[in-house]
Amino acid sequence: MKKLIRNFLNGLAFGITETVPGFSGGTTAIILGFYDELIQTVNTFRKDYKKSLKFLIPLLLGIAAGVLTFGSIANYLLANYSFPIMSFFIGLIVGIVPIIFFKIKTSGRMLKLKEIILILAPVLILVIITHLKSMIGSVGSGSVTDPAEIIQNINLLFMIYIFFVGIIGAAALIIPGISGSFVLLLFGIYPLATHSISSIRILLTDITNIQLLLNICKVLAPLAIGILIGVFTMAKLIEKLLTNYHKTIYSIILGLLLGSVYALFNDPIVFKTGTSAPFIVLGILTFLAGGALSFMLGKKRF
Repeated sequence: MKKLIRNFLNGLAFGITETVPGFSGGTTAIILGFYDELIQTVNTFRKDYKKSLKFLIPLLLGIAAGVLTFGSIANYLLANYSFPIMSFFIGLIVGIVPIIFFKIKTSGRMLKLKEIILILAPVLILVIITHLKSMIGSVGSGSVTDPAEIIQNINLLFMIYIFFVGIIGAAALIIPGISGSFVLLLFGIYPLATHSISSIRILLTDITNIQLLLNICKVLAPLAIGILIGVFTMAKLIEKLLTNYHKTIYSIILGLLLGSVYALFNDPIVFKTGTSAPFIVLGILTFLAGGALSFMLGKKRF
């Protein structure tokens, strides 16, 4: 029972952080120490599905609860306290960096040139992506900006497109340092996905609204199926890398984490509510709190 509750709470944290723009759920899994277990469980699903379901069901229920319950809260906090809130999440990433670093740098040896390159390359990629993101803006929205109107006119071809975006987004979902929200934004699906998720609350108050149910399914069904297929595919690749190239994959993860700090700090949402003196002080405190929290959790788990 204790493990079921822990898996649910891990999923809850995963789901909550997925509602935060630019923050990677994979990073959360690293901080809370269930990243390797998640990858292994997904890959052994066919061999021992009963054991896998004991891990995945509470985790998925937690993720769903986190996304559905914290979505509105996250929107409120980001709309009114974006700098201190985003500072906290940046602190969470910074706090886990030394833990990952010492997983690579063992026995007091210096980092090899290959490891340095593997760390710096993802940093450079995320720096480029960050500036690309500022250039593309709300790509994919077209002349129609109302998500409800777009969803109303979605056809089968567009649903197939959403499915493939889900497969691509799955990589960002489980790879630390890469934001799934950016992938969805890049392909024009992010506003449709967030609108559909928020519509679930409306549907729960009027379950006879068949049209609303169909509209939600038009977006979330192909997206969810694509993500599931993508997760299982990516998990196999990542497990092989973790098994055979442990230091290599963690060097890349470290680079992704460092790059995501830059990406998050350069996201306009950080400064959405301004940087008045009280917000700066509060931001410093939340940054330190986030860093201390993830360091203590990471030190305990690794």
